[in-house]
This record gives sequence, C-alpha cells and structure tokens, in this order.
Amino acid sequence: MGKEKTLINIVIIGHVDSGKSTSSGHLVYKCGGIDKRTIEKFEKEAAEMGKGSFKYAWVMDK
Repeated sequence: MGKEKTLINIVIIGHVDSGKSTSSGHLVYKCGGIDKRTIEKFEKEAAEMGKGSFKYAWVMDK
C-alpha cells in the first residue's frame, strides 16, 4: 500500500480586507500547491498595479 496523506480542513474568517486571501494563498504556496514561477508572475502583475502585497491573494482568486 502507498503512503497515506493526512487531510485537514481549514476555515479562515475575518473582516473585509483583513488578509484572509493573502494568508490562504501564502499557505498554499508554502505547502507546494503553486509553483514559484506562478508566484513571480503574480508578483510582477501586482507590482505593475501598485499592489505588490496582492501576489498571494491572487493565488486564491485565479
């Protein structure tokens, strides 16, 4: 039998603009759910819009 993966469910709640999507996107990135190249693309696009901190939030939106 192969390795079994532990599955967890996470709920993130908070006020509007409190960083929920940013925190979630960063977690997905750190856990290997999205590659560095994609984050770099989001970072470039966010910087062009003057919203550099949005790179991780866009992981959840796109």
